[in-house]
Amino acid sequence: MTDALLDAVHTQAEGGVLTITLNRPKANAINVPTSLALHAAFVRLQEDPDLRVAILTGTGRFFSAGWDLAGATEGEAIDANHGPGGFGGLTEFFSLGKPVIAAVNGLAMGGGFELALAADLMLASDTAEFALPEVKLGMVADSGGVLRLPQRLPRPLAMELMLTGRRMRADEALRWGLLNQVTAAADLMDAARALAQQIVQAAPLAVAAVKEIVSATEGQDLQSAYQTLRSGTLPTYRAMLRSQDAAEGPLAFSEKRPPRWTGR
Repeated sequence: MTDALLDAVHTQAEGGVLTITLNRPKANAINVPTSLALHAAFVRLQEDPDLRVAILTGTGRFFSAGWDLAGATEGEAIDANHGPGGFGGLTEFFSLGKPVIAAVNGLAMGGGFELALAADLMLASDTAEFALPEVKLGMVADSGGVLRLPQRLPRPLAMELMLTGRRMRADEALRWGLLNQVTAAADLMDAARALAQQIVQAAPLAVAAVKEIVSATEGQDLQSAYQTLRSGTLPTYRAMLRSQDAAEGPLAFSEKRPPRWTGR
């Protein structure tokens, strides 16, 4: 990986948590090389057994302004291939079995909003704002915005945001359930790390099974979802049922001690 990519995407691992920081002043805009660098960080999360959860954040007043429009003037196509993880390295990384927390430190515009929507949990500073302004630029939010936002918000509100490009403040996003928490800017990363540590304390196979089940049953009616759950086609869920951790949890509870998870 080149020095430029290392400068654009910083990673730090501590206590089972991988913090991924987008650092492309002034707006943390994302081009193809940055998407590839972000994806490499998420692959590291997936493959390192010592890592349990990631926190994704940005530097400065932007979480991310989305697609680097300067790239368009330099020849990067609107439909450029951003690699196996899709735009931002995450929006199409459907097999990622570990949780990602988006800690939205500021403006999440266009693809930046789409990147945050691809995370499992989302926290924001009270200065954060969200928007999908693509229609004002002759485009659509096709890196997940037009797909994920109507699943997360009431359809009329999602359509308003996508058709007008207006900004949504953090307090409004919290009110509609889009965010898990809003904090003062200075407290954002502490809150994200505290949430990440709660996940680290849970059994890793159980956490992965939750992600697998939710992904496999999303959009199904309840009866169909139960059929999927009982079908034997969810390998992580099946492994969890037969795991040492599934025996360790009740044993630790009965012995009044913290569980010792092995991920097996």
